Amino acid sequence: MLRQNCSRQLWWHGRFRGCGYRLTIPREVLLDVLAKTDKHLSAEEIYFAVNRCYPNIGLATIYRNLELLIQMGLVSKLNIGDSRARYELTQGPKSMHHHHLVCTACGKIIDYRDYIDEEVELLKRVEKGLSKKYGFKISSHFMRFFGLCDKCQKNKETEGGD
Repeated sequence: MLRQNCSRQLWWHGRFRGCGYRLTIPREVLLDVLAKTDKHLSAEEIYFAVNRCYPNIGLATIYRNLELLIQMGLVSKLNIGDSRARYELTQGPKSMHHHHLVCTACGKIIDYRDYIDEEVELLKRVEKGLSKKYGFKISSHFMRFFGLCDKCQKNKETEGGD
């Protein structure tokens, strides 16, 4: 685990230097919180996690650094319809491109990574078609699917819904 943390820190240092920034303690702690969770945290949740060890880091610092990390492409901002932006690490050691399944009833977010060949081919065709149609060079994409998770489907069935 220590080796993994060291590798992650070295990667982040290089990324920040390459973008002309320094990896400050607030930035490193914020990235560490995101790297150690599989949840999609709000800025406030990140603040509370950081605040346990670093009480001098304020919420404004968290917001400011989240915006920088988004600009650098290290973090993505998710809006899932619950009026709170959520954040996740999108680049770094062991990061993997994925899509999201969002439950519109309970707000559960499922990271979807296990693509089948047909899905990969379809996305490549869509990207190629859009690039050609609009003369646009696509560098990445984010997809979210909205619906009901299995638990909320079962709850709806027992309540006499669809």
